[in-house]
Amino acid sequence: MILQMKGIEKSFIHKTRGNIQVLKGISLEVDSGEVVSIIGPSGSGKSTLLRCATFLETIDAGEIRYKDEAAVTTNAHGKAEYVKPAQLRRFKQNFGLVFQQFNLFPHYSVIKNIMDAPVHVQKRPKEQAQKEAMELLRKMDLASHADAYPCQLSGGQQQRVAIARALAMHPDILFFDEPTSALDPELTGEVLKVIRQLAEEHMTMVVVTHEMPFARAVSNRVIFMDGGVIVEQGDPEMVFGAPQQERTKQFLRNYQK
Repeated sequence: MILQMKGIEKSFIHKTRGNIQVLKGISLEVDSGEVVSIIGPSGSGKSTLLRCATFLETIDAGEIRYKDEAAVTTNAHGKAEYVKPAQLRRFKQNFGLVFQQFNLFPHYSVIKNIMDAPVHVQKRPKEQAQKEAMELLRKMDLASHADAYPCQLSGGQQQRVAIARALAMHPDILFFDEPTSALDPELTGEVLKVIRQLAEEHMTMVVVTHEMPFARAVSNRVIFMDGGVIVEQGDPEMVFGAPQQERTKQFLRNYQK
């Protein structure tokens, strides 16, 4: 088991609407080598769940464990308690996160974007990090762009650099938060091809996506979320081909129109 989330609750305070509960007791487990796709309408809590799993948002209650080590627990008062910052930094070594908007350093070259964290965070030798960065760029079909800057690349190329940067940290699990939503259809395919290749290599991944055919093709398990809860989950052929819940059926019907 790479990731285990139990009873995750998360609320936000809205200026006019008050307290809004975005995640309502969600539990999720991800095994090594598994590809889990999370689908659902906008506002269902998909991205918030990923941000909680990667500590970009703090949960209100629940438990988060990586490789059976607790990073977050709930105390006797029902409030989430995180491990100390030094321990949390160690937990962050377990995962990589690829955002919608790439989040590359604009003033760094492509290869420096990939090398920076292995050298400065993981304290790996610069020569080793550079060699691995070039290997990753070749894998992404971007070796000729090593010395380019993000502004010189297409959106699809930037997203492939972002994936290489995440892989450079040797994560146990990769999270993708709608990795193609900022791309036009022509560039979407090249990013999905890379993720598909990683799936074939049994990389553990959790992918929030609106690309339904892709989710059906590459996932071991599909989770459908709505209203801050998991409505349905299972084998992709079951979820897409024979959904059990009316809300799932309605969502997929609307999506296929």
